[in-house]
Amino acid sequence: MDETTNKYPLLSKIDSPDDLRKLTPTQLPEVCSDIRQMLINSLSSNPGHFASSMGTVELTVALHYVFNTPYDRIVWDVGHQAYGHKLLTGRRDRFDTNRKLNGLSGFPNPDESEYDTFTAGHASNSISAALGMAIASELNHDEPRRNVVAVIGDSAIAGGLAFEGLNNATNVRNNLLIILNDNDMSIDSPVGGLNSYLAHLTTSPGYNNLRDLIYRGLRKAHMIGDKQKGAILRFNNSLKALLSRHQNIFEGLNIRYFGPFDGNDLPTLIQVLNDIKDMRGPRILHLKTKKGKGFAPAESNPALWHAPGKFDAETGVRQADVATDTVKSPKYQDVFGDTLLELARQNPDIVGITAAMASGTSMNIMQAEMPDRVFDVGISEGHAVTFAGGLAKEGKRPFCAIYSSFLQRAYDNIIHDTAILRLPVTFCIDRAGLVGQDGVTHHGLYDMAYMRTIPGVTISSPSDEQMLRNLMFTASKWNDGPFVIRYPRGDGHNVNWKSELKQLPVGRGRKIADGNDVALLSIGPIAYECSIAAGQAEKRGMSVAQYDMIFLKPLDDELLHEVAKKDVPIVTVEDGTSNGGLGTAVTEWMNDHGYARRVIRLGVPDRFVAHGTVDELYKICGIDADSITSTLVDAVKTKNQQK
Repeated sequence: MDETTNKYPLLSKIDSPDDLRKLTPTQLPEVCSDIRQMLINSLSSNPGHFASSMGTVELTVALHYVFNTPYDRIVWDVGHQAYGHKLLTGRRDRFDTNRKLNGLSGFPNPDESEYDTFTAGHASNSISAALGMAIASELNHDEPRRNVVAVIGDSAIAGGLAFEGLNNATNVRNNLLIILNDNDMSIDSPVGGLNSYLAHLTTSPGYNNLRDLIYRGLRKAHMIGDKQKGAILRFNNSLKALLSRHQNIFEGLNIRYFGPFDGNDLPTLIQVLNDIKDMRGPRILHLKTKKGKGFAPAESNPALWHAPGKFDAETGVRQADVATDTVKSPKYQDVFGDTLLELARQNPDIVGITAAMASGTSMNIMQAEMPDRVFDVGISEGHAVTFAGGLAKEGKRPFCAIYSSFLQRAYDNIIHDTAILRLPVTFCIDRAGLVGQDGVTHHGLYDMAYMRTIPGVTISSPSDEQMLRNLMFTASKWNDGPFVIRYPRGDGHNVNWKSELKQLPVGRGRKIADGNDVALLSIGPIAYECSIAAGQAEKRGMSVAQYDMIFLKPLDDELLHEVAKKDVPIVTVEDGTSNGGLGTAVTEWMNDHGYARRVIRLGVPDRFVAHGTVDELYKICGIDADSITSTLVDAVKTKNQQK
């Protein structure tokens, strides 16, 4: 603790926002400096989301200084910007465990702290959640008044759910404050001194008390009602826009708009928040912040420093940028990106679609060469899927790359807008399986289970990088409905992955090794762990038949008949939920075909899995090589005992 006190003199004394609120306003800039320095020192060696949290330091301090948290609610959207929030809410001394097994979550988590009011892993949900809290407070007649604040980013507010929340906020009685943290999107900047004057004028208590008094007087005299109130509010916003020559996307909403203000100007933030916090009705406060604020490399390239990995705290040199002589196998996403460009060069109908993850999915590789054939639709997964359906309906071959956990939000679109019409949309499901330190909100565990129930959808997963290429090539030739390819985050194991493209027979798996004691079936890259396990089991004298299913739907009937006729225990392994995936499909198939075979399903258990390294989580879930080996041994032992 002494070292912390020396490095961060004021932050070391803040164990809760109550301590922060005891400080004078002149001390708060030093708190901001301490927070930034701790983020730099900690995240340089224990990587996480860096630039976003650096940009919201002043906002975080101002929110906890002005509002009575945790009684007042702060709902963070996504949570990338909430590291400073964690430091101020009793988790400073445990911040070195951030994103580690049994440590702090990388995102706000209500199970971790009462200051984390809602789950924040998927973008655009803050307004809807906060609106629910605000209305609940009204219904509960909370005294004193409970303030509810939603903090949403400029990309997240473009998501459909955010607009649904905004629309509802204008139609029900509430006092929700929405803070738009704008660190990238261009919503016209302020023009001239009049705009600045009006922005400050309309946040003043005197102005708003007079405004509210006039409204209540007119309402009491039955001169206006709720319908007229909306019209007056729209007129007020339009008049303000006319006088200030400042227009914004909220102009037509029946919701009060303030700003934009400098979100890194702490005194102004505190003044504005104090001025508007007790106003009645929904409000939007627009703040312009600088992503990466306080660390020059991050300020100059905020996208690269969103999650930079390890770096030198003094020089800003990222470990990923240090050249090495080691030849590494590529990331699956890079194999996807390179192969997509290769296929697009061959077929002019191929187009790429991503939902704000062009670099995350490596679709930026094709985007750089063919910008007119790659579409980044922003944080709008449902739209991405339906948009892909529209393209496919008119003869294009869309490859829609979306992270597994985010594709969950587009389930209806997959069914209604691609599957029913049997459209040839290729869903490239990135980050499938256990993703590691991003944790429970980001694991891609359910895609096989939820996709398998949809008629006409082909579902596949490659065991290595070369097979990913071949599945993409196969999908580009497929014309019988949506084609799913799921693959994990991170590196594969094949250095020599780039080979001639081959079209694979749809619905056919492959035999890796024959055996007579137990059958081991897997799908996807977990085949690597299975091969190690099979080798370990054979060293113990067992004969293991190993199969890579490749396709979950349709299943390989011929292969499964071969497995069933061996009359040996069957072990299925998948990097996904054990409910509804490969193990369930094989069990159902055996029953439907009259085989009484024991099927042991290994996969992620029926519970939410926290964060840790992928290797740690594989072991916890029982799908690492050693756990698979133990299962094989036990299965054969049980079979022999029953003879």
